Amino acid sequence: MTKIQRKPEWLLKKIEFKQKKDVEQKLKNIGIHTVCQEAMCPNISECFSNNNATFMILGDTCTRKCTYCNVNKGRPTGLDEEEPKKVADAVVALGLRHVVITSVTRDDLSDGGASVFRECVKKIKEMDKSITVELLIPDFKNNKEALEIVANCGAEIIGHNVETVPRLYEVRVGAHYDRSLEVLKTLKELNPKVKTKSALMLGLGEKEDEIREVLRDLLAVECTLLTMGQYLAPSKAHVSVKEYITPEKFQEYGELAKEMGFEFVKSSPYTRSSYMAHEYFKGKK
Repeated sequence: MTKIQRKPEWLLKKIEFKQKKDVEQKLKNIGIHTVCQEAMCPNISECFSNNNATFMILGDTCTRKCTYCNVNKGRPTGLDEEEPKKVADAVVALGLRHVVITSVTRDDLSDGGASVFRECVKKIKEMDKSITVELLIPDFKNNKEALEIVANCGAEIIGHNVETVPRLYEVRVGAHYDRSLEVLKTLKELNPKVKTKSALMLGLGEKEDEIREVLRDLLAVECTLLTMGQYLAPSKAHVSVKEYITPEKFQEYGELAKEMGFEFVKSSPYTRSSYMAHEYFKGKK
């Protein structure tokens, strides 16, 4: 086993628990999950202090067993019929203008939960059409009917993460690189107006030429929004970090992606799929 050095100084971000207490209490009162909490995101205090959160629907238990993820894994128990309303209530409670909704993977559902995504968007838009919505979806096993549901549900941005390079896909149990690309391609075919987004976590042992190839593949399916961030193992039981990528290298990768044709890119050690997501929609640089 390769021995990994201690975290470098640029990865010693502190979580300010006082800053996130108020948001956590609001979410608890409503009864809604966030990926920020379930995945132990290092940006949680920063986002919560700004009343930003990424809602996680379809429960808190995933049917897949990816070795990098901290979300609960196992057999889910039904659905909460009030979940779309709870999401809308949380949007009001936090005063959000751009909403990000993701989910666990629910291979036990015929549509993978696509109809619940649609209902969440519907509830938000009924409340205020000017609120923009971003979805981060699982692959729905490339179910075309499920993808059509989310592609035309009213969300302005739909993301699906390839996560890593094809050679390292053993960390994505139950997923397939080509299938993830096909999902992104199909979303654009079903709704050319929707913006598609994807993400890479670096530090699992990928090589630079492999990253370049993934970026080319994403552009080939018209995915033009991108995040790249450092993988951090949630515990010793998860797949280990192979390399800590420097901030300078992340900046280099970000500039490369822009030069290749990506419309908007965030690339830094602490970047995550939904980090500062509103900037993607507003087109800030």
